[in-house]
Amino acid sequence: MLIVVISVMLYYYIRITIYEIVVQRLTEEASMYVQNPNKFNPKKLNNFIITSSNSKQSVAYIISRPFMHKKPYFVYVDEGKETFIQLFYPIDSKTHLKLVKNTTMQSDILKQVLTDILLVNATAIALVLFYALFLSRLLLLPIKTLSYKLSSINEQFLQEIDTKNLPTEFKGLGDSINSLIGRISTFLLYQKELFVGTAHELKTPLAVMKTKNEVTLLKERESKRYIETLQANNESINSMNKMISSILEIGRQEGAQFEEPTNLDIIGFLEKLGKNFSILAHQEDKNVVLDLHPNILNIKIQSTLLTHVIQNFVQNAIKFSPPKGVIKICSRLEKDSFIIEVIDEGCGIDESKDLFAPFKRYGNKSGSGLGLFLAKGATQALGGELSIKNRSDARGTIASLKLNVKSKG
Repeated sequence: MLIVVISVMLYYYIRITIYEIVVQRLTEEASMYVQNPNKFNPKKLNNFIITSSNSKQSVAYIISRPFMHKKPYFVYVDEGKETFIQLFYPIDSKTHLKLVKNTTMQSDILKQVLTDILLVNATAIALVLFYALFLSRLLLLPIKTLSYKLSSINEQFLQEIDTKNLPTEFKGLGDSINSLIGRISTFLLYQKELFVGTAHELKTPLAVMKTKNEVTLLKERESKRYIETLQANNESINSMNKMISSILEIGRQEGAQFEEPTNLDIIGFLEKLGKNFSILAHQEDKNVVLDLHPNILNIKIQSTLLTHVIQNFVQNAIKFSPPKGVIKICSRLEKDSFIIEVIDEGCGIDESKDLFAPFKRYGNKSGSGLGLFLAKGATQALGGELSIKNRSDARGTIASLKLNVKSKG
């Protein structure tokens, strides 16, 4: 289509240029007569010849009637075998000059030009089609290779694609696919750890409950012993219920990853969460302090996932902080990043351990061991970064969430 458009424009440009030259020369010849009419003798003949130094002869006619136009004008006449251009040029208010130029040769040239353009177009289109087919086959080869390798990938054989042999144009696509494969591998690894850990964590208290019941039922005992056994079993059941709730939370979080991001004033959102956390902390004789900057920041984000992360940070901070302890929720902008920090006054962490593995508990507090595992999954879905480190003064920990404001906005 582009070739055809350019060719049409070229043809009409050549046509206008050729006829414009003819009109200019006719105008010069008419001007010659107006400036020096005595040089010609139109009275003897109906017409006379005007010859210029750079043009062939033109036939001129003197027409004695008012000229209705303000400026000279020309018309193109096609008589089949021959073509002409007629120029009408005013001499005075009562007469005007009509010059006729035979343009058959120019018309023949234009016809030949048009024929040549059509031939060139046909050849160019054929070459373009050939090159397009050849190039498409060349480009489809690595795509077919990628498709074949992707079709052979399954849960048991998650191997990254070798991008060294891919064309430069496809290396970015190969790297993206490898990144996706890496994320899938990590997800499957966590899922396996989660299933194995769930089975182990639920099996152990069930086995303990069964043993206690069997020992209690070996012989008749005092009612106090039966009550102790039932109370111990109830505690185990409560622990299992908490764990099941955490596992259900994983399912809800995976569903939240498909939540449509919405525009949110994240500062106002954190202030609202902070008020709720203050009530929770006050019940345990602890305080929540907010230090949020800037005053307003609108970003596009999945609010449910953000709540998962901040809630886990604050709940851990409340759990491990001593009575009268202060939990500080801070936020700030750093270039294209928005950073949220939850700072506590707890006992600190062992930074050499994997804090985000499922069912890993640290410290002397009870829990399912899934909180940070959930927080990491939510952070990955938000496209952010999560970190937990000890404070420089060794008086607690800093849990940090880093979000890319530029990509979210």
